[in-house]
Amino acid sequence: MKCKIFISIVLFSILISGCSNEKDSGNEGINSQGELEGEITFWHSFTQGPRKQYIEDVAKEFVTENPKVKINIETFAWPEFYTKWTTGLQAGQVPDASTALPNHVVEMLDAHALAPVDDVIDDIGRNRFYDGPLREGEQNKKHYSVPLYSHAQVMWYRKDLLKKNGLDVPATWQELMEAADKINNPPSVYGLSVPMGQGDMMATRFLNFYVRSGGGTLLKDGKVDLTSDLAQEGIKYWIDMYKKTSPQGSINFKVLDQATLFYQGKTAFDFNSGFQIDGVATNSPNLVDDIAAAPIPKINENDPDRGIETSNIPIVIWKHSNKKAIAKAFIEKLYSEEDYIKFLHAVPGGMLPALKDVAKNPKYLENPIIQQFKSSIDTIQKSVNNGTAIGMENGPNIESGILTSQSIIEKMFQDIVLKDESVKEASEKAEKELNRLFEISTK
Repeated sequence: MKCKIFISIVLFSILISGCSNEKDSGNEGINSQGELEGEITFWHSFTQGPRKQYIEDVAKEFVTENPKVKINIETFAWPEFYTKWTTGLQAGQVPDASTALPNHVVEMLDAHALAPVDDVIDDIGRNRFYDGPLREGEQNKKHYSVPLYSHAQVMWYRKDLLKKNGLDVPATWQELMEAADKINNPPSVYGLSVPMGQGDMMATRFLNFYVRSGGGTLLKDGKVDLTSDLAQEGIKYWIDMYKKTSPQGSINFKVLDQATLFYQGKTAFDFNSGFQIDGVATNSPNLVDDIAAAPIPKINENDPDRGIETSNIPIVIWKHSNKKAIAKAFIEKLYSEEDYIKFLHAVPGGMLPALKDVAKNPKYLENPIIQQFKSSIDTIQKSVNNGTAIGMENGPNIESGILTSQSIIEKMFQDIVLKDESVKEASEKAEKELNRLFEISTK
């Protein structure tokens, strides 16, 4: 009960703290000589070495070009970032600019915490961006986020293990379960890990895969739907898969725990984006030639193709910033051709360009990893074009942010496994709790 009360207070406090009559010109950070001058803080969640180093390098270059500017770079993993910005907003301790997740942006907008960035988009070139990512940050005909890169969830698999076991690439959920069960040989290799750890959104993601593949959605008309026949079928599927092919410890896995198993060659199948390429190359270089991506399975083989889950990772400028001109200039620096392609190549195939012209740029395409994994990257790109963020199939909404941030679906799965609650009982309880939070957020 204390946890539930805390969540409600956080949501209420965000709404109150974000309501402000603050006015600004957007030029804060420019001195009387027209130079950028001042100090800003930039938060990001690029915890992997190459991307983290890249942001630091560009910041140093920017400061060299603008000697009266100082940039403080702070890094937080995505689960930690959510807590950081929600509590920071209440305390008035948010950065000048930051990365975000699409579902974060809708909550930030609901809290009136962001500044418009249409001038940044126009400076970079509005027609260079894909329309879908831009729409995710739009409210009342203004844009509050700048898409930085895109990726989509697909099914990764080990070609060598399929060949060894005489298996084809699974096209349906039933085929996936049968293949994962046949390959499963712990502790040397697990068929597929099913993550359920709280403090992350992995179990929500996996359930969304199944429901979306069947043409359903977890959110409908502002309410969560965990008790439909399709959702119930999906919950039972992942519980069965957990029992058949997953390490017991995955009940507490978060995104990095999950990915690391595949990086190390410990799982035959996994769901992720093109970041799997770099993860395997770093941890198990001998397996790089043995991995490939396929579309997320369907319930029936002749079901329509669906993109399922796309993430368009944006950058935002915080309304509380009193140095917006510096923040905007720094963001625009990230999109200069040489810098931007270098950034994308920090994790080739993991970050697909947010700019249409860069996606066709020979300098971007000539990367050897992008060439080697062309088929898999094409699969991801197709999914990017067809998918949406979880819960945003009908456009941005505050409920999607709550759905993915509060770990209620993760707790539901844990209660089924650890407390032997029935699927029906646990899903009804989770549905009721989420819908209660939705009501609080819209009051």
